Amino acid sequence: MDEKFAGLFAWLKRASFVAAIASLGFLGGGCSGIPTEQNPVTPQEVTFEPSEVGKPPGGFTTGLTGGGGPVSWMVRLLPQAPNHKPVLVQESSDDTSYRFPLCIYEKLLARDVAVEVKFQAISGKVDQAGGIVLRYTPENYYIARANALEDNINLFKTVRGKRTKIKEVPFKVSAGQWHTLRFEAKDRRLTVVFDGRAVIQTTDSSFLNPGRIGLWTKADSVSAFTDLRIEPAR
Repeated sequence: MDEKFAGLFAWLKRASFVAAIASLGFLGGGCSGIPTEQNPVTPQEVTFEPSEVGKPPGGFTTGLTGGGGPVSWMVRLLPQAPNHKPVLVQESSDDTSYRFPLCIYEKLLARDVAVEVKFQAISGKVDQAGGIVLRYTPENYYIARANALEDNINLFKTVRGKRTKIKEVPFKVSAGQWHTLRFEAKDRRLTVVFDGRAVIQTTDSSFLNPGRIGLWTKADSVSAFTDLRIEPAR
């Protein structure tokens, strides 16, 4: 190889090496999927508008952790709904046990936040559950949920799609009735309140970065949600 081509070959090797390193750095940042900056959390209520009845809710994206068929989150008018307002219903009834439909609110990214919602367990043979998701990134999040078949309140974490129980408390959850569930995260502290009573207070360090908030059900749970409120963690 003459001197001219040897120099060109050396330059190409150096350029390729630099490009490869840059590419690795870019991919490393892009694949983390973990947000680092949160939106300011101000008290707000997320409503489901009459114009959305029969449609998926605006400002949300739906998803699924686990297996089973597709989810179906729709805005509906239900008899005896609180304040006679449209509500959000997860309507799919696939009875796959390890199946967790999600409805993620896209307009807020927060770490320290409190979320409250009224929910009603309508039906389900495998489960009759409703829950709140905090610090959500795909396949990673906390869940506080109430279950009318099991009569308990649970706090879970889902890490890379695998759900693990953090704490469980026996508590009466009546199907067909509206209950109020509140889930608050502040730094490592996690608090779950059910119908005005603090039932779980614990700490966990699995997710300390900001994430989305959302709503959650399990398996064949047909559950309704309304009066979704967001405020700063106390």
